Amino acid sequence: MTPRGYSTSLLPPIQCPGGTFTPGIRSSKNFSDEAVNFIRAHPLMIHPVYPIHRRPLVVRTGVDYRFTALVVDQVDAVDGRYEVLFLGTDRGTVQKVIVLPKDPTNIEELTLEEVEVFRQQLYVSSDAGLTQVSLHRCGVYGRACSDCCLARDPYCAWDGESCSAFTQSTKRRSRRQDVKHGDPLRQCRGFNAKVEKRLRETVQFGVEGSSTFLECQPRSPQASVKWLFQREGKRKVLTRGGGVVKTNHGILLKSLNQSDAGLYHCLATENNFKHTVARVALRILDRDIVLALTAQDDDEPKTLQAGPRQQASLGSTPFPPEIRLINQYCQSYWEQLNPKQQQQQQRKRTSRRHTEGQDQGLG
Repeated sequence: MTPRGYSTSLLPPIQCPGGTFTPGIRSSKNFSDEAVNFIRAHPLMIHPVYPIHRRPLVVRTGVDYRFTALVVDQVDAVDGRYEVLFLGTDRGTVQKVIVLPKDPTNIEELTLEEVEVFRQQLYVSSDAGLTQVSLHRCGVYGRACSDCCLARDPYCAWDGESCSAFTQSTKRRSRRQDVKHGDPLRQCRGFNAKVEKRLRETVQFGVEGSSTFLECQPRSPQASVKWLFQREGKRKVLTRGGGVVKTNHGILLKSLNQSDAGLYHCLATENNFKHTVARVALRILDRDIVLALTAQDDDEPKTLQAGPRQQASLGSTPFPPEIRLINQYCQSYWEQLNPKQQQQQQRKRTSRRHTEGQDQGLG
């Protein structure tokens, strides 16, 4: 059917190279005379189209890349509207260029920045969406030269200060990388001692008779972990059993007593390289004293059955160190709470004290 008012002379012959309806025509040389005459009579573009100033907007000579894509964004600035060009190249970069009018007849280009894209990036697609994952996540290996070397990640290297992305173009004498052997003893000479000095000793509190968990997780999944217990200058290796449960994330001390107080060292070994991952000072609080002090803040104080040991502890009150330890424990607990939780706890205490004051006034 031909639309009304449409001349059949304007319809092109149904001939297309490689088309579905003309599989026998593979080249324009096979066109019929009718098709060739129609093409000559209906050119799509007779004259070339030049830019406004009759010259290319952006010219690059002597470079090892080609432009492959173009996106233009019109930006409204304070002094007018400008066109910003985003030029994609075949080497995986995007150039951000703005073309500025120099005078009524000339223009100048200004390269704002060049951004690397698609380099060392992994794109994962699913029905839910698209996710971009960086191939180099060097920060997860820690800030130590030994951890960066033991990771044996070809994307990462130690640059003298941190574990950062490694590129062939980056040439620095302080860079350390050993993917084949992963030997920090050879690669990180002089840096290992600094790490041991920077390792901070954390203080952890436990209540007598309860359990506590000492956390230690090496950066490398290939490392083997050993715990040492230090008390009065003597160290011994902690083994399974005897109230100690070892896990991949640390150790669980099931029932604490005063003899468990001391310094715990978590040592990791990999490729014959040993280093301390964590150092925890465990302090044990007396259970009777904690119960007596915490019972004063309960909404419904429980009647304590004071045994001889508790009576001796509460009657003579010679325990300033215990009170100081409990205050430190409470302070560390409050620091772990977020501000919202702190406000709720503070309102609860204020309300309880206000109610107690009214009761005393009525009495």
